[in-house]
Amino acid sequence: MKQYIKHNPWKIIEEGLLPEYNKVSESIFSLGNGKIGQRGNFEEYYSGETLRGNYISGVYYPDKTRVGWWKNGYPEYFAKVLNAPDWTGIKISIDGEKLDLHTCKITDFKRVLNMKKGYFRKRYLAEFPDGKKIKIKSKRFLSIVNDELGVIKYSVEPVNFEGKIEVLSDINADIINQDSNYDEKFWVEIEKSTTVKPYVISETKKTFFRVCTAMDVIAEFDGKEIPLSNLKKVEKEKYVGIKFTLPIKKGKTTRLFKFASITSSMNYDINNLAKEAYDVLEYANDKGYEALLYEQEEAWKKKWEESDIVIKGDISAQQGIRFNIFQLNQTYTGQDERLNIGPKGFTGEKYGGSTYWDTEAYLLPFYLSTADEKVAKQLLKYRYNHLDKAIENGEKLGFNTGAALYPMVTMNGEECHNEWEITFEEIHRNGAIAFAIFDYVNYTGNKTYIAQYGLEVLIGISKFWAQRINFSEEKQKYVMLGVTGPNEYENNVNNNWYTNTIACKTMEYTAKSIEYVKQNHPKEFKKIIQKTKFNTDTELTNWKKIYNNMYFPYDEKRKVFLQQDGFLDKELKPVSTLSHLERPIHQHWSWDRILLSCYIKQADVLQGLYFFEDDYDIETIRRNFDFYEPLTVHESSLSSCVHSILAAKIGDKKRAYDFYLNAARLDLDDYNNDTEDGLHVTSMGGTWMTIVKGFGGMRIKNNKLSFAPFIPEQWQSYSFKIRFRGSLLNIEVSKKSIQIENESNKNVEIILFDKNQKIKGKEVFEMLF
Repeated sequence: MKQYIKHNPWKIIEEGLLPEYNKVSESIFSLGNGKIGQRGNFEEYYSGETLRGNYISGVYYPDKTRVGWWKNGYPEYFAKVLNAPDWTGIKISIDGEKLDLHTCKITDFKRVLNMKKGYFRKRYLAEFPDGKKIKIKSKRFLSIVNDELGVIKYSVEPVNFEGKIEVLSDINADIINQDSNYDEKFWVEIEKSTTVKPYVISETKKTFFRVCTAMDVIAEFDGKEIPLSNLKKVEKEKYVGIKFTLPIKKGKTTRLFKFASITSSMNYDINNLAKEAYDVLEYANDKGYEALLYEQEEAWKKKWEESDIVIKGDISAQQGIRFNIFQLNQTYTGQDERLNIGPKGFTGEKYGGSTYWDTEAYLLPFYLSTADEKVAKQLLKYRYNHLDKAIENGEKLGFNTGAALYPMVTMNGEECHNEWEITFEEIHRNGAIAFAIFDYVNYTGNKTYIAQYGLEVLIGISKFWAQRINFSEEKQKYVMLGVTGPNEYENNVNNNWYTNTIACKTMEYTAKSIEYVKQNHPKEFKKIIQKTKFNTDTELTNWKKIYNNMYFPYDEKRKVFLQQDGFLDKELKPVSTLSHLERPIHQHWSWDRILLSCYIKQADVLQGLYFFEDDYDIETIRRNFDFYEPLTVHESSLSSCVHSILAAKIGDKKRAYDFYLNAARLDLDDYNNDTEDGLHVTSMGGTWMTIVKGFGGMRIKNNKLSFAPFIPEQWQSYSFKIRFRGSLLNIEVSKKSIQIENESNKNVEIILFDKNQKIKGKEVFEMLF
C-alpha cells in the first residue's frame, strides 16, 4: 500500500517527483470526457519508466488470440481499445539540452488533479546540467462541453538566465500498445500535414477506424501574443511536429496554448475528418483559453450538483468517494449507445478496455441515481443491440433456437476473452445482464422498456440457461456442471450456488415479463414471439420445472449455502492465517495451489445474497457473511463494495466502514499494487453503492425510495443526491438527525425506517434520532 497522495477534499495532490511511483501517478491523474481520455503523462521529455496512453472510446483492434491449445468455440481475437495518437507533447530544449524530467534536477514538484473543476495541473523547478534553472507550470483538460477537444496551457519562466528556448510541439501516431500480443503496431498512416495547424490521419489495421488528430499552438510573451519564430516543420512516419523558438526573460512568463482536436470515422465521413478537426480548433480559437476553462468548470459544477457525496469529519473518506465519482463522470456520459465502460476506463490498457459484466452489476446503479434516465438506458440498449451476436456466441458453443450467451469481454458483441475458464465457464455474466433489466425497470418504473427491448434479451438468456442446465437422475434435481462463478480462484466446478441462483431468477423474471407484455402490449408480444421463435407452452413449462426443482448446494450443519459442490472438502483456513508476504496470493502462489485452497477472490455466494436480499432473512445473510468473509482475500476490486453493503445490512458498522475505505481508496493508496496498469473504474460504481445502499440503506420498495441510514462513527455527517422518477433528493445524515430535502418541484413519497413519508416539492423533512 502506498500513501503518498496528500489528503484533500477536492484535489488529488502529489508533492515531490517520485519516479518509482510515476506509472501509478499517471493512472491516478488521468483525464477523460466520455469520448476521449488519457493518462496523466508529462508533456515534456521523460526518459524514466512511463506508460503513455491516449484512448478513444469505441476504437479498437482485434489482436489475435495467443494460446497454446486451441478449442472449438474459442475467440479468434482479444479486442483492445488502442493507445491512440499522442497530441500532448510540448518538448523544451535550451542550448541543445532537453528538459527531461528524469535526468534534470527537479525540485518544488507538485501535480494536482482538480476534481471540482475538471483539470490537471503541475509545476516544478528544473535545473539543467549547466546550472540554468526554469520554472514550469502547466494546466490540461479534456473538454466535457466539446468532447473532441483537448487543451493545454504551458508556462515557462527562467530563474537565473534569459535568452531563447526551443519548443517542439508534436502529434505522435507511431505508438504501440504495451499489451500487444505480438508486439505489433496497430495504426497505419493515411495522411499528414505540417501546415500552420498540423494533423495526422491514421487508421487502425483490420477494423479500419480512421482518426484525425490536429493541433494549433499559440504563444504569448509577457501577456501578449507573439509569432512562432524560426518555425521548422518536422515530419516522420505517423508523426508531425513544429519546432520554434520563443524568448524567455527573468521575471517574465512565456506561455503556450495548445489546442488539439480528435475526430473519428465513428462520427464522421472519412473524407471529412480533417475539416471536422479544423472546425473544432476554430471553435477553440474563437472561444479562447479562459472561456474554454470557464465552460469546463461550469459543466463540472453542474455534474457535482447532481452526483456529489459530502462527508464531514473524514477527509480521507471524502477524497476517496469524490475521486471515484469524478472518474465515473468522466468515463461515461451516455451520449452514444455504441459505447460502454471498460474496467480501466481511459486510464490504462489492462483488460483491453472492453466491456465486462461489471457494467450491469456495479455501474448501472450509479448512473440510474445520478444522471438522466436515458444515460442508464443507453447501457441497456448496448446489450440489446448485441443480442444477435450473443445468439451467435451461443451457436458457436453448440446451443440453438435463439439461446443467447453474452460475452464475458466484448467491443462489438462478439466474445473476445482469451482464457478458456472464463470464455466457456464464467457464464454467470448472462445473469447480470438480465438482472440489470430488472434493476432498471424497478428503479425507473419504465415497464415499456420490457416490451421495446428487454423481453427479447431476457428470452434469449433464459433459452440459454434452459439448455445449459441438465437433469440429474441421481439427485432428481436440475444441475449446472462445469462453471466458474464470480470467485475466479475456482474453475470448472459443479453447481456454483450463485450461478444456479441467478439462472433460476432470470427464467422466473422472464416468465413474469412475458405475461406482462402479453397482457399490456399484445402487438409487441406477437412480434417478439415470432422473432424469437418462442414456444409459450413448452418452453415456459420447462423453465418452471427447472426453477422449481433446481439443486442448490447447502450445508445443514452450518446452515449456509455452499459455493459449489465439494467446497467443504477443502481445508478451511481463514485468510488471517496467511503471512502478509504471501499476499496477494495470485502474485505469490501457483495456480494449482490457489485452486486447491479455500480462498475466495471476491463475493460469490455473497454476490447472490446482495442481488436477491429480499428472498433471505437477516440471519441467513449473517451466517453466510460470517462463514465466507473470513475466507475471502478480496483480491478483486469488485469485492469490498459488496461486503461493505452486506456488513451494513447485518449491522456490522465497523466492517462496513473498513470495506468502504478499502474500496474508496483502492487506487489512491494502490492497495493491490496494480494501479500502475490503470484505475479500477468499474469498481468505483460499487464504492458509490457502499455509501448510498450500504450506509444510506437505499432500496426500492413498492415503487418508492426507501432509506434506513446510519452514520459511521468516524464521520460527523454525510449527504448524497438521488434522482428518482423526476425528483431530486438530498439526503443528509448526522449524529442527531436525518434531513431529506426535495430539491425538485414534484411531491415525492418515500419510506424511512419502514414508515411512509411524503415530502412536498422544495421542502425539507427532518427526523431526529
